[in-house]
Amino acid sequence: MDLKSGSPYWMLKNAQSAFLAPLAANHRCDVLVVGAGISAALIARSLGEAGMKVCLLEKRQVGWGSTSASTALLQYEIDVELQALAQRFGIEDGVLAYRSCEKAVIALTRLARSLRKVDVRSMHSLYFSSHWYHERRLRREAALRQRHGFKLECLDADALQERFGLDAGVGLLSATAAEVDPVQFARCLLDRAQRDGAEIFERTQVVEITPTARGVNARTAAGHVIRCKHLVIAAGYESQSFLDQRVARNRSSYALVTDPIPETIGALQDCLVWESARPYLYARSTREGRLIVGGEDDALDIPLRRDARLSKKAQAICARFQRRFAGIKLPVAFTWAGTFAETADGLPFFGAHDQYGPRVHFAMAYGGNGITYSAIGAEIIRDHLLGSVHPCATLFAFERLRRT
Repeated sequence: MDLKSGSPYWMLKNAQSAFLAPLAANHRCDVLVVGAGISAALIARSLGEAGMKVCLLEKRQVGWGSTSASTALLQYEIDVELQALAQRFGIEDGVLAYRSCEKAVIALTRLARSLRKVDVRSMHSLYFSSHWYHERRLRREAALRQRHGFKLECLDADALQERFGLDAGVGLLSATAAEVDPVQFARCLLDRAQRDGAEIFERTQVVEITPTARGVNARTAAGHVIRCKHLVIAAGYESQSFLDQRVARNRSSYALVTDPIPETIGALQDCLVWESARPYLYARSTREGRLIVGGEDDALDIPLRRDARLSKKAQAICARFQRRFAGIKLPVAFTWAGTFAETADGLPFFGAHDQYGPRVHFAMAYGGNGITYSAIGAEIIRDHLLGSVHPCATLFAFERLRRT
């Protein structure tokens, strides 16, 4: 798949990493991970710390697939509001999903800081109403979250204008959020995994997966076979190509990054923002005072047509942003677009699928907070391989498709 267009900021910001050799012979390991982006990196770290011999195969370079096009907002709020999740799955499961994401954001922030070479910052998150008729819904959302112990403020129009220069009716200001450089994060995690014994092979594509009674055999495009006890498919939005069942829809999302404008960002230096409309406008800052602004998602999954739309989409993003934040001008430096996938209920999929049986596990961290989901998924898969059950294992499993 052609996963991105234009000039993703992280590809320009981060220097080219050293090339790793492709797999050149048959191989054995405890767990084979297909992919080497941020999801695979978090999984490799978790499994390596549990004492498993891990091998990763990446068809491109480490962190150079979907991860490089991510805007890397770390939030506990997911694309589906808590009240909608509660209506669909019950309030207990809805709160479980939100609470698990909140814990994951805190854990990811600590982990990134411990690596010392990753740009990561704790932030606030502001979710604002796009239309007057969304205001009552957001107030209900605020009351529900507060009732279940989530810390947030419900701000009116005057407070939004005074504190953020934002023209909107209602805003939910959450205390727990963060933002990170996803390419740095993935590379540093994989560097640590290698020091702990993991093996990584780049430019190596898995083309066939064959479960056996005692493990899994994976064949590469070059004809080499990797024999493992378990296999984890963490290939980002390309993971769906391994399944006959369609469990998510591929879409295109568009983003831009400005020149450094620290003198005009104001409160957005410490707060990421997003809106209640779908698809939604969102914005975050960077450590050097740039703004990354994105949105204008569409159902397009044709790379050439996506590429052709990039310029007009960037103009539309600027216009939408400046209708909300009239005091912030956007001197655009780079624009890009990328493939992403979303599920019908906004939740990810982690675990085995009936198509392959119990030894092949999927890590599909789809939706607006994929990195947050990936942190939870790494724990779900690790716990399963160690013989225990993670609290989110059932909710994030393929079996939930039978409940809806």
